[in-house]
Amino acid sequence: MPAIDTAKILILATDGYERSELRVPLEKLSTHGADVKIASPKSDPIKSWDKTDWGDTVDVDVEVKNVDINDYDALVLPGGQINPDTLRNDEASVSLVREFVASGKPVAAICHGPWLLVEAGALRDRHATSFPSIKTDLINAGAIWRDEQVVCEDGIITSRNPNDLDAFVAKIVEEVSEGKHHRRAA
Repeated sequence: MPAIDTAKILILATDGYERSELRVPLEKLSTHGADVKIASPKSDPIKSWDKTDWGDTVDVDVEVKNVDINDYDALVLPGGQINPDTLRNDEASVSLVREFVASGKPVAAICHGPWLLVEAGALRDRHATSFPSIKTDLINAGAIWRDEQVVCEDGIITSRNPNDLDAFVAKIVEEVSEGKHHRRAA
């Protein structure tokens, strides 16, 4: 079981990520001592969406096609409407999510981020939450949707929106410290 101060965590995102949903986990997990890297389908810096317009950018550390999941202890999927919708159409990104889910390592998705879990087939018969507007998408994918700050089942962590970020990050820290989870197949 890795301690959070020695953990390596990957955040998967692209243009249009919700600024706070990437920045807060990046900063808080780094403050806990984790080595946090950003993966994206492209190598150029990616732009955030901040409330009503484009925000700042963040550098990409590794392209999705070059990620080896053996190098990481957990995966974080920030939301925003644009980011996960774009990523769920990128087979390499969806494949990466599937690999993390299959590995038993913690996978955390917030807001619209669970769209990637839907695309990866990871939520059937599992408890999860999301931004309310995609509740039906999760239910149609077989999830048992709950309106709670954080829902975690077998190391798959989901949260609703930026107001839940403190609880979301705390659950990531807890699940990383627990290590791999033995999951039934999705």
